Amino acid sequence: MASESAAAPPQRVGVQASDILQGQGLVQRRSLAKAITLLESTRADHRAQADELLTALLPHSGKSLRLGISGVPGVGKSTFIEALGLYLIEKGHRVAVLAVDPSSSVSGGSILGDKTRMELLSMHERAYIRPSPSSGTLGGVAEKTREAMLVCEAAGFDIVIVETVGVGQSETAVQGMSDMFVLMQLPNAGDDLQAIKKGVMELADLVVINKADIDADAAMRAQAQITSSLRLLGISGNPHDPHSDKHWHPQVIKMSALQGQGLDAFWEAVTTFQRLQTANGLLASRRQHQALAWMWERIDAGLKQAFKNDPSVRAQLPALTIAVQSGQLAASTAARNLLAMHAGFVTPTLN
Repeated sequence: MASESAAAPPQRVGVQASDILQGQGLVQRRSLAKAITLLESTRADHRAQADELLTALLPHSGKSLRLGISGVPGVGKSTFIEALGLYLIEKGHRVAVLAVDPSSSVSGGSILGDKTRMELLSMHERAYIRPSPSSGTLGGVAEKTREAMLVCEAAGFDIVIVETVGVGQSETAVQGMSDMFVLMQLPNAGDDLQAIKKGVMELADLVVINKADIDADAAMRAQAQITSSLRLLGISGNPHDPHSDKHWHPQVIKMSALQGQGLDAFWEAVTTFQRLQTANGLLASRRQHQALAWMWERIDAGLKQAFKNDPSVRAQLPALTIAVQSGQLAASTAARNLLAMHAGFVTPTLN
């Protein structure tokens, strides 16, 4: 009889690249769900399968337009994305939405309610919506959002929308994984100075003043204030520049997602952005930089995980944790000691 201590063989998740590339309808949607669940798994055997799947799908990805949508809670991101998704489907596109919900710092759970908010879009056969928990990842996106994006592209979705958590100024990670970063604002959100203070404003390719139907005057003032702020930040276009028609300059538009007003103007701005950035080579350059940044991000995450799993670190961590909590040892000293224990790690100088 085999020993009970023998390691069980790795379990394979029932999803193949062909299921995603050639699957249709419900079969493909189920395969997408399984693939993204596999990507989000932390098991070592699942991680190996996920890498194998990504390698097979990578040559079929990269052909979509990637839109990042950010904005504070209540700005109407989900309503806007549903209206935009249905609008794009009517134009013949296939739309994938990767919606990230905040995870509770107390329970660790997430509501994942964006599919409920996008009821009509979630039921459409040419759309796919995947909510994922942020799981404490900074930047308003989930850890595996980039990988999920590649899977959706390989499945033939030519528009991929990433909706961020919506927590404020920290939502900058989505700009590093999208072709176009859209920042949604509310009328009466602040004056010129407040607009300048928002770090995400400098990263936005397009600013949308949503809910303009509620207060048209406030929406117009907000549009003027943000346009002025962009000039002060030095990222607006110069009309006297002879090359200004060859480069994209951030714009500010008004719309009402609930009423479906302004979608034509929004999509015209997006297509103009895509055309200009493709022609001048900046879109390809942006993706190359994003791919390298993604690689280093995963290296950082892998090193951190390897450090935590080091037996010598795990053995000393409880005692050093107590020493830091009780004030007997400086946090920087404890960190240096733990790093020195990690096999093959050269201890850096920490402040």
